[in-house]
Amino acid sequence: MAKSLITLTINGEVHEQRVDDRELLIHTIRERINLTGAHIGCDTGHCGACTIDLDGRSVKSCMMFAVQANGASITTIEGMAHADGTLHALQEGFRMEHGLQCGYCTPGMITRAYRLLKENPNPTEAEIRMGIAGNLCRCTGYQNIVKSIQYAAEQLRIKEAAE
Repeated sequence: MAKSLITLTINGEVHEQRVDDRELLIHTIRERINLTGAHIGCDTGHCGACTIDLDGRSVKSCMMFAVQANGASITTIEGMAHADGTLHALQEGFRMEHGLQCGYCTPGMITRAYRLLKENPNPTEAEIRMGIAGNLCRCTGYQNIVKSIQYAAEQLRIKEAAE
């Protein structure tokens, strides 16, 4: 099996890995780099549990080969908190608004919501629902997930106004 040397910048840290050309990015992140926040859910790209932020876009990492990400800058749920350990507004929102139950979908949901809020800092409820439509939660009715994202959007607007 062919192998390639790739370089990934994940959460600001550079990682060089020799990977099989058929290895999925989720497996490289979880098994080689030991960042296990992104989950393997369906292996078909339907559930979004494996969502990461790659070069400024949301990507389902179970649908991409690691070699395709060579040279990319990636943010996973582990890179969301601030350097001082305080939670990102989305993480805080999910905590404050009870946006999770079992937590399996939560890392992908937060990572997707991160990109959504970068693209639209003041989304309506309908825009939030559309924006997270590719991420499935089997536990909640999404009401608290939407509230969590609204909370984060408000907190980020307050922070931006104060700066």
